[in-house]
Parts: sequence; C-alpha cells; structure tokens
Amino acid sequence: MFVGRPPPNTPLVNRRNNHRPRHATVSSALPDLFLAAVSLLFLWSSPKPLLSLPPNRFSFPLNPRRRTTAMSRRSPPTPKPLSQRFANPQSLSDWLESRLPSDSFAAWGVKPGTKNVHNLWLELSDGETSLADSTPPVRTVNVVTVRVIGKNGKILVEAHQELSDGSIRDRFRPLSEKMKPEETPDEAVFRAIKEELGSIFNGDDEQRIKVLPGSYSRRVEERNSLSYPGLPARYALHSVDATVQGLPEEDFSTEEKEYGGDSTEDSEETRAAGKAVTVKRHHWKWVSPNSIRP
Repeated sequence: MFVGRPPPNTPLVNRRNNHRPRHATVSSALPDLFLAAVSLLFLWSSPKPLLSLPPNRFSFPLNPRRRTTAMSRRSPPTPKPLSQRFANPQSLSDWLESRLPSDSFAAWGVKPGTKNVHNLWLELSDGETSLADSTPPVRTVNVVTVRVIGKNGKILVEAHQELSDGSIRDRFRPLSEKMKPEETPDEAVFRAIKEELGSIFNGDDEQRIKVLPGSYSRRVEERNSLSYPGLPARYALHSVDATVQGLPEEDFSTEEKEYGGDSTEDSEETRAAGKAVTVKRHHWKWVSPNSIRP
C-alpha cells in the first residue's frame, strides 16, 4: 500500500457551470454593466416631469358634525284648539280682554250691527271659527259664498239683516255661510241655502238646487271683522254659482232660527245662544252682476 502526502484541498466548483471557462462569465457581464451605465446617464440628463395630482373632487370638513334633518326630529305637539280652553263665554271674555283694544272690545254687542262674546264662543264651540294665540288674536273662518243666478243673469244678494237686538246690519253680498268642520263646499252650499232661503219652500229643498259645474273658486281675504270690532279676520272664501228653482222674481225676505231656535235644553250652549245676537230676518234682492264687489 502506498503511503504519501495527501493531495492539496481544491475549492468547490459549481457543477452546473464547471464546463464553461472562467473568462466566459466575466465577458458576458460587461454588456450588462454598459447598458446600466447608459440607462443611468439617460435618466440623469432627461428633464424631470412636473408632478401633478388630480384635483380633489370631494371636500371633507376637518371636524365633521352630525346633521339632523327635520324629518328625524319629533314634531312639536299640536296646540290645543282654543275652543276647548274656554269652558264658557266668561273665560273667553277674560282671555280677550288683555289682547284687544279696550274701546273696541267694549263695542261688541253694543254698537249696532255687531255681535258679542257669546256669538264668538258659540262659533268656537261649533268649530266654525279658530283663534290664533296672538295679540291681537286672528280669527280664521272658512266661508262658502253662493252666487244664486236668476232670470236675465241677475244675482241674488242679501241687502240687509234684521238682528235680534232690533238693529239693522247692511250686507249687499251674495248668500254666504260659515262652514262646519270637515264639511265640503258642496255640502255647505246645500246647508246654507236651506238655512237662509228654506223658509219660503215647502220641503224638497235639495231638488231645487243646482250647482253649476266649473264655477268653484277659492281666495283668501284678510280684513278687520265688522261683527267683532278690533279683531282681525282671515277669510277663506269658497265661491260657487248655483240656480235655485222657485225663488220669487221680486225682492223678498226669509226667516232663520239660529243656534237651534227655541231649544229648552239646559246647557252652556243654550244659555249662550239665548244671550247671543242672532239674525231674525234676511232681506234679498236681485241685482246686476256688475254691481257686486269682487
């Protein structure tokens, strides 16, 4: 057996590339270095583009606050109707006394042609009138106005009224009546004609009445009340044209019993009706349409 010096240690060689000569690896890296240098030179010498950002299309507050819409809020409680706040005419009188001029309020039921606090209390109790809680209060009324058309196109107007206190109240306006709660204009027309013209008929009042199609109109007027001095009023006027068969062709008059007539029921309403100023007789006449104020 031969014993001698061991062979020198040789470095490990990559077996995958051990068939390629060393100079081939070095020469292949030179083109890569050259291309990298050229690329860096090109980027360094080319002008730098301006950096632009797209405009901010949305703007957000730095301290956003939660918005609450009206829909999310609770509705304020509906004010209680004033008609339910006054147990009797005296309580209404006390409420009005501090809200109306003293000289105007003192004229209620005293000045010819005016009504008194009992009338207003009955209107509130029946729902025909509402009062705004203001100074002065504003009285709001829905009124139906009926232009009764007769022969030759003349219009029936109420010339004047005889009141229960013996005074005369001038009117010169078409038939009109305060509307009841939840009452339609058509329903109010038939009721108004029956109440104010019905005393000359012998039943079958509705068969005599014909409302002309397309004649309905509505407007709002604001003016001082003649019935209640010093009390501003807002009138929602519902107007229609109608014909009524069987009416006299000349001037005539009718009777009316307001507030249930001669009721003997013992109630606050009956006692107030006994002290209210009521219409005893209506006086009517036929006039030209041009003579009626709009």
